[in-house]
Amino acid sequence: MNESGKNNIIAVASGKGGVGKTWLAVTLSHLFARSGRHVLLFDGDIGLANVDVQLGLIPGRDLGGVLSGRHTLEEAVMHYEEGGFDIIAGRSGSATLATMPVEKLKAIGAGLAPLQKNYDFVVLDIGAGIEQHVQYLTTLASRCVVIITDEPTSLTDAYAFIKITHTNNKNSPEMGIVVNQAATQKEGEATYHAINKACVNFLGMSPPLWGIIRRDNKVKDSIRSQKSLLIKAPHSTAATDAAALSIKLMQK
Repeated sequence: MNESGKNNIIAVASGKGGVGKTWLAVTLSHLFARSGRHVLLFDGDIGLANVDVQLGLIPGRDLGGVLSGRHTLEEAVMHYEEGGFDIIAGRSGSATLATMPVEKLKAIGAGLAPLQKNYDFVVLDIGAGIEQHVQYLTTLASRCVVIITDEPTSLTDAYAFIKITHTNNKNSPEMGIVVNQAATQKEGEATYHAINKACVNFLGMSPPLWGIIRRDNKVKDSIRSQKSLLIKAPHSTAATDAAALSIKLMQK
């Protein structure tokens, strides 16, 4: 269990959707739990939440109910038995939540502060983009995994996220890059160097490379079957690469 503020909270973010953010948040949570840690996965992708969909769960309570005052954050916690970790589901398909004032969202931070002490790790699946609610939820974490692919829009949007997080937030977390869907390790490194060069040249900072996850069709298979990759294909390439990332994050 954790008593050191937000040091155990890890945000998983991206500049754009479709790069594997939620899949990685789920997989990291499962890997942490398999290593004996007590883990909470928090679906903060407000308006487009899909952690419960990826895992085939039907939550009785979700973040929408917390924001509307129907129940507390702690009351929204559900246990994912197959993965051995807890989940707070988001609220999918609600545009009003995506435009909710930050003052309202601060109820989440207030509820998360005491709740995170019950866990070794809290993984925040943050919505894609640079909107105000994304930035606020990012400040709740001590570390932020920024996921990119080799698509030009992924790189430009991730750079925008890093720039705003780095320059606008006094409480910005430590940020590291994870390249997802890389054809090879070498191509993944080239993708990282592209965004790192922009960060060095224009921001005067160099986010470290925390991991490269190679392209693996087993990921799509697991998402289609609404199962964690560690259940569907635990020895797959992507699972192996994600495990290496999880070890690095636990060591940090």
